[in-house]
Parts: sequence; C-alpha cells; structure tokens
Amino acid sequence: MSDTLTQLQALSDEFTALRRDIHQHPELGYQEFRTSELVAERLAAWGYQVTRGLGGTGVVGQLVRGKRGSNGKRLGLRADMDALPIQEATGLPHASCHAGLMHACGHDGHTATLLAAAKHLAEQGDFDGTLNLIFQPAEEGLGGARKMMEDGLFEQFPCDAIFAMHNMPGFPRGKLLLREGATMASSENITITLEGQGGHGAMPHVAIDPVVAGAAIVLGLQTIVARNVPPLQMAVITVGAFQAGQANNVIPQRATLELSVRSLDRAVHQLLNRRIRELVEAQAQSYGCQASIEFRGGYPVLVNTQPETDFARQVALELVGPENVELQTAPLTGSEDFAFMLEQLPGSYLFIGNGDQASGGHGACMVHNPNYDFDDGNIAIGAAFWVKLTERFLSA
Repeated sequence: MSDTLTQLQALSDEFTALRRDIHQHPELGYQEFRTSELVAERLAAWGYQVTRGLGGTGVVGQLVRGKRGSNGKRLGLRADMDALPIQEATGLPHASCHAGLMHACGHDGHTATLLAAAKHLAEQGDFDGTLNLIFQPAEEGLGGARKMMEDGLFEQFPCDAIFAMHNMPGFPRGKLLLREGATMASSENITITLEGQGGHGAMPHVAIDPVVAGAAIVLGLQTIVARNVPPLQMAVITVGAFQAGQANNVIPQRATLELSVRSLDRAVHQLLNRRIRELVEAQAQSYGCQASIEFRGGYPVLVNTQPETDFARQVALELVGPENVELQTAPLTGSEDFAFMLEQLPGSYLFIGNGDQASGGHGACMVHNPNYDFDDGNIAIGAAFWVKLTERFLSA
C-alpha cells in the first residue's frame, strides 16, 4: 500500500460523513446551491482561490504552488455534483431527505473524493504549477460541462490536460479501469411528430391513422442498425416513448415518438441521423401522414487522448498494482458531458469499481437505480489517485 493511500485513508471518516451529508441532500442540475456552497466553503478554508457561478452553480478551486507557479504546467480535475429525479429505496440511514430525488449515480461520491484530494494537496501536496479543481453542475443530461465552458471556464482557468473519474458498479471496489480512444457513446435526443387525420375507430377509411404509421416507424428504425451501420460499429436506436390517443374507439390526430440514439463514432452518428430522417419521412408519407423531426443534440463521443491515458495508467499501476488495473477496458454505451471538455483539451476519463456481485451491497447495484449507493471505501482510493496524478503531472 502506498504512503499516499495510507494518508488518505486517515481522512476516510471525515469524507465519508461529508459524502453521506451530500447524499442526504440531493439537488438536481443547476439547483446544486447547498452542494456548491459546501464545496466552496471547504476549498476556501484550505487555501484555494475559489470562483463561484460558472455554469450557474459550478465551483472552481485553484491552487498555485512552487517556483514556476502560474508559469508552469496547469492541470484540471473535474467532479460532478448533481442528483437524479428518482425516489430512493435503499432504506439506509443516510438516505435522501427529499422525496423523488436521490444521488443514484454517485456524484456525491465523486465530489467527496475530489474534496478529500483537495484537502491533502493543500496541506501536503508537493507540486509546482497550477491545480484547477472543477466541481461541475448538471451532468445528467443538461450539459453542465458545456455551460461552464460557455461561461469561460478554460479562458479563466487554462489547463494543459484534464481528467475525471466515475464509479462503476459490476467491478470490485477500487479497481481502476482506463481506456484510450472512444470510451463513451454520443447521445442524440429526437422527437418525431406524426400528423394524421382523426376519426371514429369504426370508420378508419375516412381517417389517417398516425398510430399505424408510428408502429411501422418503430419497426423500421431497427433496420437502420441491422442493415446500415457497419457490423463492427456500435449503434443504438431506442424508442423510449410512443404517445397517441386516449380512447380505444378514436383514431387520434397526432402521435409522438421519443428516441435516444447512441454511437461511438462521429461518422456513424451522422449516418444514423440521416437514415432516421429518410426512413421516418418515407414511412410517414406511405401512410398518408406528415412527419416533423426535432433533433436535440445530446453529448458527443467521449474520446480519451492516448498520452494522457498512458500517464493515468502509470499512476494507477503505481497506486494499486497491476492486479487492480484494467488498462484498456471496453467502451460504454452510456454518455457523459465530460466529452465536451475533451473536445477542447487533451485528457482522460477513467472508472473506479464500485462493487460486484461477490461483494454484494448497494455499491454493486447499477447506477440510476433506486437501490444504488456509492461505496465509501472508494473515497480514499480515488483521492489517492488524484493526489499522485497531480504531483506527477505537476512534478516539482
């Protein structure tokens, strides 16, 4: 066990309590007022220069050290703070105090982990350069990373590289998983509206039924992945909502479909959008309906750069040993708005195991589930990783 990890474990009780406090008081994206104030107060108390308000509720803590100071290298570390609109079912003593809201993705743990590293680095950090700790709002589908960037994040706090970490149920606690290249999928949100002609269910010949057209479109969309996307490429088209009518004897005037579209390649992303438009318009026309399609861009493909990922791999190997590191883990079909930051800067996004079936417990439960909870044993491991990465990147 490294000295850094031993030192961070001494802070486990303090930051476990902090994590559980954040867990008890979840806040949705752009509403993280309590959480961001908690973060800002602690960073300021430890000597960081604190900036509030980027992206609405975002917080940046900056620490400059060494002879080179602001003329040296500049590192960014990011944690997300927002919760989800889910009713918690864990029954834990630190369960959410707010009905219908919970930290079901571990952002409470990510925040506590980076704060633990922040305290250690402020008190004992041996580095030469500028450390920017970025506490981001609204990761869960609201693009808080992009909003912080639009508010001048990297103009005010330039970084030579940026890193972030997410917990991953299904892997043993503390296992570090890294990957270079495309690591998480792009996401596109699409709404299809079909306009028909309403009528009596007993006389369909004098109506134009958007339900039938919509059903054909749902089935037809699945052929895009099966027959248009190269077999070795990943793509997902999910119709998550199909809404039309309220009575069994009424043909409705309108039907709407809500789609989630994902891929790991920008060219595939463009192919999917083109083929969705072509198929929807053709199918709708064949049934006599008018179709309108709204593309609401989600998150781009998250692409980790090779030099920064190699750097993070070496830190991981030194910290926990090769038996606890996966050097090139499989990509994920989930999406993450850290991808916006990686479009502008080199960097890497890695994962830390949150528990598997062998360990049981709430940490092994998949994220976005009402029974999920962050494994507090990861706070020391994740914080030690951030400390070692900082001291190595900004080596004195």
